[in-house]
Amino acid sequence: MRIKRMSSIVEGEAESARMRKDETHYKEVLTLLSSMTIKNTSDSRRDKYNNLPFSANAKFSGREDILAAIRSALNPESQASLPKSIALFGMGGVGKTQIATQYAYLELESFDVILWISADNAISIGQSFRTIADGLGLLESDDERKDVAVAMYKVKKWLATTTSAFLLVFDNADDLAAVKTAWPTSTRGSILVTTRDLIIATSLVTTYASIETLDDDDGSRLLLKAVDLDNNSLTEQQQTAAIAIAKTFDGLPLALTQIGGFIKQRRLSLTEFLPLYERNSPKINARRAPGSDYEHTLSSVWNVSFERLTENSTHLLNLLSLFHPDGVFEDILLQGSENIGEEFAFLSDEMDVGDASEELLRGALINRSGAPAILSMHRLVQSAARNRVDAKRTAKYFDAVVHMLCWGFPDHSSTDICHQISAWARCEKCLPHVYNLVLLAKHQGKHPDDGQQYAKLLLRCSWYLYEREMYIVARGMIEQAISIFEDTNSLEYASAIDLGGLIDLDLAQPSKALVPFTRALEIRKAKLGLEDPFIAYSLNNIALAYTEMGELDHAFAAHQEAIRIRFQANSDRIGNSYSNLASLFLRMGRPEEAEETLAKCPSLKDFTDDTFLSTGNPRFSGDMVLLSRIRLAQGRSTDALRLASKALDFRRRLLGNRLKTCDSEYDVASILLNEGHVSSAMQLLQEIVDISETFAEGDGQRARALYKLSEIYANRDMLAESTSCREKAVALRSALRPDLVDSPFEETEFSRLCLWMLW
Repeated sequence: MRIKRMSSIVEGEAESARMRKDETHYKEVLTLLSSMTIKNTSDSRRDKYNNLPFSANAKFSGREDILAAIRSALNPESQASLPKSIALFGMGGVGKTQIATQYAYLELESFDVILWISADNAISIGQSFRTIADGLGLLESDDERKDVAVAMYKVKKWLATTTSAFLLVFDNADDLAAVKTAWPTSTRGSILVTTRDLIIATSLVTTYASIETLDDDDGSRLLLKAVDLDNNSLTEQQQTAAIAIAKTFDGLPLALTQIGGFIKQRRLSLTEFLPLYERNSPKINARRAPGSDYEHTLSSVWNVSFERLTENSTHLLNLLSLFHPDGVFEDILLQGSENIGEEFAFLSDEMDVGDASEELLRGALINRSGAPAILSMHRLVQSAARNRVDAKRTAKYFDAVVHMLCWGFPDHSSTDICHQISAWARCEKCLPHVYNLVLLAKHQGKHPDDGQQYAKLLLRCSWYLYEREMYIVARGMIEQAISIFEDTNSLEYASAIDLGGLIDLDLAQPSKALVPFTRALEIRKAKLGLEDPFIAYSLNNIALAYTEMGELDHAFAAHQEAIRIRFQANSDRIGNSYSNLASLFLRMGRPEEAEETLAKCPSLKDFTDDTFLSTGNPRFSGDMVLLSRIRLAQGRSTDALRLASKALDFRRRLLGNRLKTCDSEYDVASILLNEGHVSSAMQLLQEIVDISETFAEGDGQRARALYKLSEIYANRDMLAESTSCREKAVALRSALRPDLVDSPFEETEFSRLCLWMLW
């Protein structure tokens, strides 16, 4: 096997050398292949980096047995055939994250690199990988920094090749599928997981430690550290009070830390706290929410603090309880609160927000860090805050958060607009918080008063997710929006079902997409009349679905009508219709007419490479892909390869490692294969296989690439490799399209798993 691998490397180097001799022909391909190489870490140099999100806790106490177990399991000096791993399993508030943080700081010198991943869900995992990739210097451009799939791919590649001793921490790992996608393929390194999910604790890691509450002695020591008292200089009365408090709160670290903050803030003595707490207990018990005694214990601690907050601080606390707990940018509050209404008007004033947050900071209810400022809150503090607010008031806070988050996303429902790249950075700030609202509505029964505005937020956010090719998340969000819209004849509803159709289309389900496309057209005709440019937009989508279904005459008729309407309205989207019609002509086997039609696009009339790419709009890379395919059909493979390679480079930089990038890689690999550059084609096909594993929508692209690799291996008499690729390809095809189970092992059958033209 090693001889074969070395042979492939030598062959690849020889192939690159041949290409360099004809650099005019292969310049773009050579640049691409070079850019695919991840930062070389196989030399003796070792990186030093960490992205620990918390400062070292000088008041950490106890847990020596757990820390010893982690050291034993993760010792970077020990040899193992698999990554060394351990999970810290336990309920919220027992200190799993604090233990992981303490271990990381204690072992800073043992590991060259410590990587911390917020593992709540796929969105937070992706954002953590992006921070890590940037910190390790793996991202080479601003475009790459925008895409989480690129970051995950590059970090996983780096982990697989680095000689640096690394610790990978998955904190709050509650989504098994998302964690599996992010799990490294490296055979070395150390992995620490914190989770409340026993399945995660037992299925991914080698061993796990169950984290329990503190005993009376350790609990009292933690409390004493929190209030800055020296254990050696205590009076007997203070010692007794500390142990009594620890017992009262069952040794829960989070509760004891919170109590310490409260005692310091109120300048209480240890002996004064329990009587104060007991005087408030009847009030606390009266509003007790359903749940475990443990949850009630924590809630009762915070209720003592909540009772003493000013009005603005209470509002801010309740609003933050509905955001994602990690990372609420203050500018979402300041800028998103414009025209929000009198009750929450303080949010638009920087000084007022500062005063409200300062009170929460003093009470240890939130944290504030960074510039620009970011607010965060422990998940259990959020839960306690939400539980004490009745449904009517919760709905008002929910509405206010919706209002603020709408600031982050453009409105696609009333105007035919293209990709909104300029808003992506703002969208990214708001995305985790929209997703958190979705989870609260779905799983905890939190709902807005203004359901229609909430549905509009979901719609706007879904458009952004669609533009970033996060189709599965977008689909879940848009389905919720569709279920909320009361007026099923509104333009917003039409936009929502239209977007659902576009997601189906990009995931190679054109027949399914045609149904919402047709309904959206009916709604728009009724609302806007027959000649509005938005009617042309609907017709264009219908034509795309017909093209993918092979019903080319229907597609042609729809395109012609769309062009007529846009031309008559002098629409700036006429180029979109011409390029889509050009793709239809190519599908019909009429490349010359395809070229003539594409040339009618106002922005593409001279067909220079700059005209495709200068706008920075990813839609125009689709036109470049189309022209490449036209040139290939015309027998002009040199031009086809140049255009396909440039489109791939553009898509990789702007869109990251997702469907469209995989699709372009397949185009380039196919052209190279036809020209006899087998090794380079295999390199691209293998990259499709690798990167398509980092996102849920990649199975069709992976199956097609595996099919082609299987055929290449078979032609080289590498039967074991061919069989492995074949089995994986067939399994993926069967899972995606059960109707193709008995289809022949041919490229046309695997191409049915991917869109013919992925714009």
